[in-house]
Amino acid sequence: MPRFKAKRIANAAARPLLTHTGTVLPEWIDYNGHMNLSYYVLLFDFATEAFLEQLGLTPAFRARQNASTFSAEIHVNYLYELRLGDPVRITTQLLDQDARRIHYFHRMYHRTRGFLAATNELLSLYVDMRARRVVEMPPTIRRRVAALHRAHQLLPVPE
Repeated sequence: MPRFKAKRIANAAARPLLTHTGTVLPEWIDYNGHMNLSYYVLLFDFATEAFLEQLGLTPAFRARQNASTFSAEIHVNYLYELRLGDPVRITTQLLDQDARRIHYFHRMYHRTRGFLAATNELLSLYVDMRARRVVEMPPTIRRRVAALHRAHQLLPVPE
């Protein structure tokens, strides 16, 4: 997975970040002939990992700091079915943040036909893994999150 520098976030301007692309695999298809609901969540989780890395919360950072993020709340809306072989892309918009929380929104699109297939709203908490408690993010991460938040405040809030 590529590593992103802080300047990429500063240059994000007022557009959601592209956080994942992929294709619906055969093992993800259920008895109704479309992608099973659990695999929508899996793809959104891939997007979450990429998003957090873009904020500087990389595996190396987490290991050095002995810290991570935990999902406190997620909401998924299934809007249109995806089928075998469909190409997908996921974008991410930062909705809100503070010293301990990151509130963001994923949109999953059919990559070639362009329709919105599903959305995922999440609240992640920054956690000290030694104490297993929610704590404040370090200043380097806070600055990146705040910079992206300023840019994304110009975007319309999802319904």
